Amino acid sequence: MQREGGDGRLFFRGLQNRSREKMKLRKRKSTLYLSPQESPGRRGDLLGESIYLVLFTIAFRICNCFLVQTSFVPDEYWQSLEVAHHMVFNYGYLTWEWTERLRGYTYPLIFASIYKILHLLGKDNVQLLFFCQLCSWFTWYCCTRTLTNTMETVLTIIALFYYPLEGSKSMNSVKYSSLVALAFIIRPTAVIPWIPLLLRHFLQEHRKLDLILYQFLPVGFLTLSLSLIIDRIFFGQWTLVQYNFLKFNVLQNLGTFYGSHPWHWYFTQGFPVVLGPHLPFFIHGCFLAPKRYRILLMTVLWTLLVYSMLSHKEFRFIYPVLPFCMVFCGYSLNHLKTWKKPALSFLFLSNMLLALYTGLVHQRGTLDVMTHIQELCYNNSSKSSASLFVMMPCHSTPYYSHVHYPLPMRFLQCPPDLTGKSQYLDEADIFYLNPLNWLYKEFHNDSTLPTHLIIFSVLEEDISAFLISSNYERTAVFFHTHLPEGRTGSHVYVYERKLKGKLSRR
Repeated sequence: MQREGGDGRLFFRGLQNRSREKMKLRKRKSTLYLSPQESPGRRGDLLGESIYLVLFTIAFRICNCFLVQTSFVPDEYWQSLEVAHHMVFNYGYLTWEWTERLRGYTYPLIFASIYKILHLLGKDNVQLLFFCQLCSWFTWYCCTRTLTNTMETVLTIIALFYYPLEGSKSMNSVKYSSLVALAFIIRPTAVIPWIPLLLRHFLQEHRKLDLILYQFLPVGFLTLSLSLIIDRIFFGQWTLVQYNFLKFNVLQNLGTFYGSHPWHWYFTQGFPVVLGPHLPFFIHGCFLAPKRYRILLMTVLWTLLVYSMLSHKEFRFIYPVLPFCMVFCGYSLNHLKTWKKPALSFLFLSNMLLALYTGLVHQRGTLDVMTHIQELCYNNSSKSSASLFVMMPCHSTPYYSHVHYPLPMRFLQCPPDLTGKSQYLDEADIFYLNPLNWLYKEFHNDSTLPTHLIIFSVLEEDISAFLISSNYERTAVFFHTHLPEGRTGSHVYVYERKLKGKLSRR
């Protein structure tokens, strides 16, 4: 009887233990939002705790790649893919930044390597070349683009994983500083968000001299040396492009040539737009997050303040601080009880509507038209005599990286004034002062006329007399945007020169 009673007690104890385990599982929270005392610790690898979550994220981003078919800013083509195309195929256009050595070849070399492999395998058709660039709503819109800002953000996210935040189990000074150094090589302004983080690490480190001598300095020396060697190979001379970049954009502030905004633009427009529907949750989360994450909030504010001091402002410049903001949004959602499901539904639906519209509809005409030109090159028996003139605000369309055929092409150029001239006007500005007069002066001889013209719809009326007199006929129309403004129209038009029903010869 005693033995049976003992067995019964053991049985009931087992049930109690299982019950406690179940209760623990029910109460378990995301480790990110636990206090250091509660935190069970993070795994020291990038895959995290759930391989299924990783696989889902990869599948989601692959879908993301195929559902972004619009253009954002010219740099996603002209400062990466176009340069890489020139490196591999020996034709392509290098903008003034490359002649002035403001850009380095480290980032384009990534795409050039892929292009070269495809070329050697005989797989360098346009579809596969496009595939090479498939790599919140703003993250959806931006993360698959070949912008240096995108790589800067990716490296920042990975570096944060190894940064020694309180409670972190994956801290590694060499790894995170190496990633920060690489981000700086690719885009020098990438160091801006890391200034308060690096300073905090230095102040809290007990062995400060060892941190500098054995970690930061060796990492900085190796990455900078690698950058110098790569640029020495392609420029043909020793060039510190990071200094040239900072000198032009920060010290001389010549970026204002491409537009300027008031000092408060990032706070009143840029940051709210980038965060989008996440903004109220970010603000709410700022009041809930523990003290150990205040450094992330300081980093966001610091970055916005520094960029606010520069006259030329763009949404993509503050893209790297978006991951910092999502930490606070998570605290907000974690704190909600009754309203958690409605909040999640609101965030998903509102962000997906914005993402799908900007990714599939807004500003797609300039990409569609270059696909059309590429098809003409490969399907037209008279392609050897064809030529193209893009009469749009400069760099509106991609170039040889998308056409992938040595078709004679020209566009209206807009390099900034590097000589200090007063009342400087670039070619595009001169053209738009009087488009009709410019065209008659530029093409006074019919033999110099291009076979194809690409224009925005707003320009058609201004140059209609030239189009008629030169026998141009509209052959294709592509939707571009529901929000036309200034020199940018709602549609893109393709005009082809006809002579007695045949394509003209140069």
